[in-house]
Amino acid sequence: MSQNSFSFRVRYAETDQMGVVHHGNYAQYLEMGRIEWLRSIGTSYREMEENGIILPVISLQIDYKKSALFDDLLTVETTIKKPPLVKIEFDYKIYNDSNELLAIAKTVLAFMDKETNRPIKCPDHILEKIDFN
Repeated sequence: MSQNSFSFRVRYAETDQMGVVHHGNYAQYLEMGRIEWLRSIGTSYREMEENGIILPVISLQIDYKKSALFDDLLTVETTIKKPPLVKIEFDYKIYNDSNELLAIAKTVLAFMDKETNRPIKCPDHILEKIDFN
């Protein structure tokens, strides 16, 4: 299992008139989690794209437990539980600053060759950086 957590504060623009985070923003929060997870293993999405690899989302599931509110300090916990092959599966938990669980989510992404738009296996240099101990 490989895991990373990062925190950020909810901006006013992400909320409705009641100060509640709009559900559509959670997909962006998950993307932020994936980007920070990649950084935590010593690579970046930009670096992957520069090397001709893209990672489109092919599945997204979110279970909302409690509302996030304007100015909450949120923590996104991003985990992969098994080595990626052609697909990489991320699990997420989002907490507020009171450590209340707000959402549980899962995404599946596919490694794709940017030029051919065809699936490829996870690059070895990424597999080597993931610690499953």
